[in-house]
Amino acid sequence: MRRFFIEKADLVDSRAVIGGPDAHHIKTVLRLKVSDAIEIIDGTGMEYTARITGFPSGTVALRVLDKRICKTETPVKITLAIGMLKDKKMDELVRRLTELGVSCWAPFFAARSVPRPDPQRLTARTARWKKIAVEALKQSRRSRMPEIMEPVAFKDMLSLARGSDLKIIFWENQAAETVSTIPTLAEQPCKKIFVILGPEGGFTREEINTARSCGFITASLGPRILRAETAALAAAVMMQFIFGDMGKFA
Repeated sequence: MRRFFIEKADLVDSRAVIGGPDAHHIKTVLRLKVSDAIEIIDGTGMEYTARITGFPSGTVALRVLDKRICKTETPVKITLAIGMLKDKKMDELVRRLTELGVSCWAPFFAARSVPRPDPQRLTARTARWKKIAVEALKQSRRSRMPEIMEPVAFKDMLSLARGSDLKIIFWENQAAETVSTIPTLAEQPCKKIFVILGPEGGFTREEINTARSCGFITASLGPRILRAETAALAAAVMMQFIFGDMGKFA
């Protein structure tokens, strides 16, 4: 069954409406008709089966037949903060991290971040990331929209981690903790995780010390030096396997 995203405001009681490109896709591309059924999600963790009742003014009107809690959401909230990378890399990371169940995406400017777009462009990029996340949400059959934050300074990003059960900053320093020791360092139960990864040039020692002073532990992703985007995906998978549902589906 086809799956579409709607804003919560467009779902009232048992009635819903889809507009914009999705409405065009439903009517013109898929050629769905009145009485056909589709699935809809509103980003809150619920999914719905709905039937098309009409196509008023370029929209798709729906009647909700049933709703249920989606079972594809991970039990742990993972916030992944990463130093700003080049445009296409960030776009692809939003897509992949949404597929992997990350709850919040928090980009930041590190000392060695190369991209420094102006504030107006940042707003446009954040809007683009949200659109990419919606598409990944539908593709991966998730139902809870990840929070997509605008990029902030490194120190401002650290303050977002307050209240987390586990705070990790991944660093290529070989003296750091390894992933195998992370479960013993986390508060139990571990339901809220905040993970930081650096930009292409990595972190300065001052940034590492600042993070440690805010309660972060340093950890290594192994002996090899990974690209920033590879490290982000590896970290998300590891957190899901250790604390989430990747290691518990069997």
